[in-house]
Amino acid sequence: MSKQSEAILEDNLVKQLSSQGYEKVIIKDENDLLSNLKSQLEKHNKTTLSDTEFERILNHLNKGNVFEKAKILRDKFSLLKDNGDTSYIEFLDSEHWCQNLFQVTQQVTIDGAYKNRYDVTILINGLPLVQIELKRRGLELKEAFNQINRYQKHSYGFNSALFHYVQIFVISNGDLDTLNDTYKSSMLKLVKAEKLYEKK
Repeated sequence: MSKQSEAILEDNLVKQLSSQGYEKVIIKDENDLLSNLKSQLEKHNKTTLSDTEFERILNHLNKGNVFEKAKILRDKFSLLKDNGDTSYIEFLDSEHWCQNLFQVTQQVTIDGAYKNRYDVTILINGLPLVQIELKRRGLELKEAFNQINRYQKHSYGFNSALFHYVQIFVISNGDLDTLNDTYKSSMLKLVKAEKLYEKK
């Protein structure tokens, strides 16, 4: 079996997600990330945000630790508009998930303690919620795991800290058998956890 480069794995994944309805976007850096977030929140909430209103949203998003951010993500934000009115901004529609706006991008570069470049990122309503690290076949997946740990330490918390909103990390070398085994193992743990919860 030939070994695919990480770049080919990335491109194939992005093509597959695009074919399933994800909008492919080019986000090179923090500025692109913020500009995209503003436009996606405007579309999702069917509104227009001034720069000062968007700044209020960013200040709200920048609060709390990663656990509190998960709650912020699911709650509506009471935004004081420039004209004095109140508007409620939704970051994620968890009840009608298909009403959210799904995007995929690759090679986002964030400057933190070090400059880091992320392989593939899935954004929902402009927020980076899924981080995917890819390694070519033959390399240990542990390398990708260690890489994500470095990202968390060196760049996730810098600037707007939007990558602290990542809810799911995916590590893959393109091997479907590995992915299937990981999925089965995860589902088995989930079923066991649900059974324990039901007994309480």
